Amino acid sequence: MVYEVRPDEMAELKAQSQRLGVEIETTSAVPTLENATLAAGCLGVSILGQGRIDAPLLDAYKALGVAYLSTRTIGYDHIDLDHAHAIGLRVCNASYAPNGVADFTVMMILMCLRQYKQALWRGQVNDFSLAGLQGREMKDLTIGIIGTGRIGTQVIRNLSGFGCRILAYDLRRNPAVESLVTYVDFDTLLGQSDVISLHMPLLESNRHMINRDAIARMKDGVVIINCSRGELADIEALIEGIETEKIGALGMDTAEGDEGIIHADHRVDILPNRNWFYLHQFRNVIMTQHMAFYTDAAVASMVRCGLEGICQMASGQSCPTELKADAAR
Repeated sequence: MVYEVRPDEMAELKAQSQRLGVEIETTSAVPTLENATLAAGCLGVSILGQGRIDAPLLDAYKALGVAYLSTRTIGYDHIDLDHAHAIGLRVCNASYAPNGVADFTVMMILMCLRQYKQALWRGQVNDFSLAGLQGREMKDLTIGIIGTGRIGTQVIRNLSGFGCRILAYDLRRNPAVESLVTYVDFDTLLGQSDVISLHMPLLESNRHMINRDAIARMKDGVVIINCSRGELADIEALIEGIETEKIGALGMDTAEGDEGIIHADHRVDILPNRNWFYLHQFRNVIMTQHMAFYTDAAVASMVRCGLEGICQMASGQSCPTELKADAAR
């Protein structure tokens, strides 16, 4: 049973189901307890990231005979992984090349540094003035990268051609980028970086790692980029940072509270998330609809992982993206 199916996934879903020899049912609905029965008789369930896959929903799937769950996303904080393992339900996530998100991250940095949101707005009303649009050049700046996994590493490689100084923080150093960066502790990165970009999975240990205290330790006018997970940054702290001008600009492909907002057309809806929309309206805040991942290559890989991972777990093969019991800690 494949939930949250987008039209752009259909061709690849059909191709992969034929390749793997499996039958699939699809729905565009976000998984909920109310529609759990759609998975009756299915060996596995595949989801995206808009629904909360909590203990009651996992129990419902288990009772229906579901043994395997795949999320067609890299992030998996929407799943109660501990409970899934406790009831014997195996879970895997997706994998795709880091280039799309890394390219998008650099684009976000450049748009923030060159005041592009304001320039775009002015141009739409035939205002071609320059006042307030002066930017900064990357070669003169220090860029801090938090997280040097696959995506963070590709961002560093992309940035290395701009001539900027690059600092990095991670609990584990990555030998692949040590020649391109200077690894520092968290406080040093906060205090010395002109631009800070987040590239971490969301864990309980790093939720709200960008908070009031962390922002207070940053440079005045710092640019913060988040193309990773929204809840790495406390949205109220970000708002305060923008209002006080401690933060010079934000480039956010994901922000805390975007569930139920992103990936849908809300032009005629009344939505209650005040913080998200308040942050969205500032002239120096760029917020996109969680689309950094959204390339043709990445979508194909996500769909392939979504079906192939279930088949691998069910057939006793090794599943490279299976999430172990301690993955969420």
